[in-house]
This record gives sequence, structure tokens and C-alpha cells, in this order.
Amino acid sequence: MPTVLRFGGLRAAIYPNDHRPAHVHVMGNGHEAVFNLKGIDGTVAVRENYGFSQRELWSIERTLVQNFAPLIAAWEVIHGTEN
Repeated sequence: MPTVLRFGGLRAAIYPNDHRPAHVHVMGNGHEAVFNLKGIDGTVAVRENYGFSQRELWSIERTLVQNFAPLIAAWEVIHGTEN
């Protein structure tokens, strides 16, 4: 499971054998959340949450939005482009 981003003691990873739509798993402090990476406008949406507070989710979402382009690029390297 390649780590594609580290921030604030957390890591975002993309599973090589995972499914579409494009998304990242964010893990740390014994918690995990899955965020869908939507559209070319940099939209990010939490899909699943296992333990993060709402405040933590908002902070994670902001960081993922700020890093949207490299996250999509990493997804495409691992899974190819969506056609």
C-alpha cells in the first residue's frame, strides 16, 4: 500500500488492488478514513470514517484538497486514468 502523502502525523495511501472511484485511505492515531477524489475541480469527500472527529476530518479534507493534483496523479500511476 503505497503512501502518497504524509501530514500531521497521518499518512494517505492508495491500495494497488483497490477499486474506482479514485480515493485515498488516511490513517493515523489508530483511526482511518476514506476520501473520494472527485472531478478536476479538486473536490474531496469523506466516504468512510473509523474514529476521526469531525474537526479532524475537516482538517484532513483541507490538506487533501491542497494536494489534490499530486493525489490524482498518484492514483493514475497506480490505477490508470478513468475513461
